[in-house]
Amino acid sequence: MTVSARPIISRLPLLETKLYLPKWSADLVSRLRLIDLIHPQRKLTLVSAPAGFGKTTLLAEWVAAVPTKLVAWVSLDPSDNDPAFFWTYLITALQNIQPSLGERSLSLLQSPQPPAIESVLITLLNELTAVEAEFVLILDDYHGIETPAIHDGIGFLLSHLPPQMHLMIASRADPPLSLARLRSHGELTELRVRDLRFTPDEAAAFLNQVMGLEISAADVAALEKRTEGWIAGLQLAALSLQGRENISDFVAAFSGDDRYIVDYLLEEVLQRQPDRVRHFLLQTAILERLNGSLCNAITDQSGSQEMLETLERGNLFMSLRWQNRGYASNQLDSFLRASGLEAVRSFDYGTGWSKWMCIAAIGVKPRIELAIP
Repeated sequence: MTVSARPIISRLPLLETKLYLPKWSADLVSRLRLIDLIHPQRKLTLVSAPAGFGKTTLLAEWVAAVPTKLVAWVSLDPSDNDPAFFWTYLITALQNIQPSLGERSLSLLQSPQPPAIESVLITLLNELTAVEAEFVLILDDYHGIETPAIHDGIGFLLSHLPPQMHLMIASRADPPLSLARLRSHGELTELRVRDLRFTPDEAAAFLNQVMGLEISAADVAALEKRTEGWIAGLQLAALSLQGRENISDFVAAFSGDDRYIVDYLLEEVLQRQPDRVRHFLLQTAILERLNGSLCNAITDQSGSQEMLETLERGNLFMSLRWQNRGYASNQLDSFLRASGLEAVRSFDYGTGWSKWMCIAAIGVKPRIELAIP
């Protein structure tokens, strides 16, 4: 790790709201069962799940639940991929714990000829070691970071983290850190989709208390099953339910082609992907079971198996699971497929089998099972 930080002007303004601790309201559904799973004595807590599973809200509730704990927070976005900006935000956030914390490392970053990042981080670690109280650093929306040098720096930080410091990362995809090593050493807490999805009781509290609806237990159970506890899906369903008289009919028909679901998934999922990933998702949107060879045939390209594995690691499929030498998706993924099929109408699929399959999907949306050779 010998990358040097690009020098920045010491008077460079930072967006202070990126360092604010988000407020948690008691009017929200409490996730005490998840709060109890977070162990600050471990080096890292990773909250990894797709959009709309309440990652930020969970961490905000955890902060509210430990009011005496010293916490630094950074809300990240793609503009933070410059190492100098990233580490400046991180160190500045730590100064909310102790105003003088990180002064030496920050001055190194801002020098006309900054040293290698490793030298900056060694200085920072020495400063962190001098903090007597326990404290937590939270990096929210870490999926926006793609710069390898930043991942390497976070890995270096984790490897030498002082015992009084705990790192929390919330991300839509697993960060490229040594998670297996941390896991094997008992230094990692993981909260994933299976943990974050609303239970039936949480779904009932959310729909009837938070969203102010009056829904029967049977309809709540049906919606929870249709969304598989996906919080954003329940919220969007609640918005669509407002003003409707026949709730049961709506619940029975609720699916991924609901306009709120389509808008959310197109904006929060599909449009945020690189062209190559977005095209792959749209081309394979008709499939309910996938493997590499079938996706190769649909897309008329090679490398689909590697793409599927990449999408799985990146939480692009909300409930993808490996089954019988292929990937099988659950009810929740039907929302993404249905939203993708809306985009199919304006997507150029060329000629051949792919075009025929997509025309069929638009018309009758057939169920296509995976053929195992």
